[in-house]
Amino acid sequence: MENLISSRDLAFQLYEVLACDELCQRAAYYDHNRETFDAVLDTARKIAEKYFVEHNHKGDQNEPVFVDGKVEMIPEVKVAFDAQAEAGFLAAGMPYELNGMQLPHLITLAASGYFTSANPSSSAYAFLTIAASNLLNTFASDAQKQLFMQPMLEGRFAGTMALTEPSAGSSLSDITTNATPIDDGKQNDGTYKIKGQKIFISGGEQNITENIVHLVLAKIKGAPAGVKGISLFIVPKFRLDADGNPDVKNDVNLAGLFHKMGYRGTTSTHLSFGENDDCVGYLIGEPHHGLKYMFHMMNEARLGVGFGAVMMGYRGYLESLNYAKERPQGRKPSEKDPSSPPVNIIEHADIRRMLLAQKSFVEAGTALCFYAAHLVDDTVSANEKEQKEANELLDLLTPIVKSCCSDYGLKANEHAIQVLGGAGYTHEYPVEQCYRDNRLNPIHEGTNGIQALDLLGRKVWQNNSAGLKILFARMMSDINSAQSLEESKTLADTIATLLSTIQQVTENLGKAMVTQGPDKTLANAHCYLTMMGKVVFAWMWLRQSVVAENALASGESLAESEQNFYKGKIQAAKYFEQWELPNIEQDIKLLNEMNDVCFEMKAEWF
Repeated sequence: MENLISSRDLAFQLYEVLACDELCQRAAYYDHNRETFDAVLDTARKIAEKYFVEHNHKGDQNEPVFVDGKVEMIPEVKVAFDAQAEAGFLAAGMPYELNGMQLPHLITLAASGYFTSANPSSSAYAFLTIAASNLLNTFASDAQKQLFMQPMLEGRFAGTMALTEPSAGSSLSDITTNATPIDDGKQNDGTYKIKGQKIFISGGEQNITENIVHLVLAKIKGAPAGVKGISLFIVPKFRLDADGNPDVKNDVNLAGLFHKMGYRGTTSTHLSFGENDDCVGYLIGEPHHGLKYMFHMMNEARLGVGFGAVMMGYRGYLESLNYAKERPQGRKPSEKDPSSPPVNIIEHADIRRMLLAQKSFVEAGTALCFYAAHLVDDTVSANEKEQKEANELLDLLTPIVKSCCSDYGLKANEHAIQVLGGAGYTHEYPVEQCYRDNRLNPIHEGTNGIQALDLLGRKVWQNNSAGLKILFARMMSDINSAQSLEESKTLADTIATLLSTIQQVTENLGKAMVTQGPDKTLANAHCYLTMMGKVVFAWMWLRQSVVAENALASGESLAESEQNFYKGKIQAAKYFEQWELPNIEQDIKLLNEMNDVCFEMKAEWF
């Protein structure tokens, strides 16, 4: 029994729904084929099973500790990180000239799913390092890439993103960390003294790499107010010697660790920069463009958060599915003989309800994250028109991927605990840890409320609603492809009707933004995000249902296991259509009537 990701579902999503092997026809990926993709995925699975999954529970029970200004961690974390790095996964998406594998993002994301499902905490160090490396590769100077990015790709250095401050979380315009040019009598070479505090910095201190490269948002003295005055700096834990090796300790100090509900194996740190006025940072790119640069990493992280949430939900789903198939308990309501043998709990309809809910959440979430990853590949390897479309659609989908996947992944974990009953509430089974680990995902990289404001306040209207128009056009294309299919047509027609309604809701909100102002119009942004997320998830199920139905009707002689797989896809699509999608009507109602119950509530009334 598989308990990380279903290999059959992985192949279905990648090759049958997305036809990702067709990426190999593009110049960037011409050296690859399905065999190389499968080899990468198989290697990731083996490393995850050998080095990551075994210490997932141990890392949770033995979280990092703060001793004499340093962090102590269980040794298995470094072993796992090193195994992942030595296999080339930190540089897998990089071009050949950077010693990468030049793999599509879709494949590197799928491979990372094994690590995340096996051990979210230990896999986070590599995730952050890869995202930081991608930012440096896009915006840093050649010298900075050589000094800091190359060792990160080799696994010698790790990366972090340092944004949040004690008095500035999502409101980055309020950060107070400052940067002062170092005056050595010469023209400034981009070297600054950094001073300030950063909190909730994941991986901000650890003992698994030689150095840590912090990407720090700060304001250069005299910079414009607000977000227009933010710059981005490389601030290493250790400064480098003439040969590029860690040398003198930089003035970056660990003030303390945060003790979390879950995700305990990933350090969450309070860092102090420049306590002794000797913290050196190196400016990335142009002054005052830091937030634009950082959004490159933040958007990658938001897509990664959504995928991570789905993988944790997937792990819980498979654990509860395997348990339900083997756990005898009770009898069917029609069985009145107390001496008859009990049935495995998967025979009970309510257990199947919770398993079906999980399946519908995590397999649609996987489809959505892979779809977004394919868009990332389109932005760098497709033709000019397709690149532009992919960028517009990816911008629109990013807040949906981050928030809706983290909501549905968490719901899946809640159902998994319930399937196991009392056992699910204990440390002896992994599903309760899946839930605790996953609870972070609706919060970090911009809370889901922030994502809702981003979607309705900005992304929907961006470039004359170009992203929304592309989304609706692609949905209608899939709706049309389902019209001749008996099972899939019902879901297709339901989505088509909802699209018409959503267009009208969106137009009404656009008018309200002008007539009633953004404060009231955005008060119910969460409803808009939820509405959009449910329709997008339904679309992902439509795409899977169409492929499954066509496979069953192909006339080919399918093995029974294959028939069961495809029938399971169609049934899960039906579940989402009939059990989850109808809930959208409440969101539509609240949005249409511009419900003001929350908006009109006064702080004094609580």
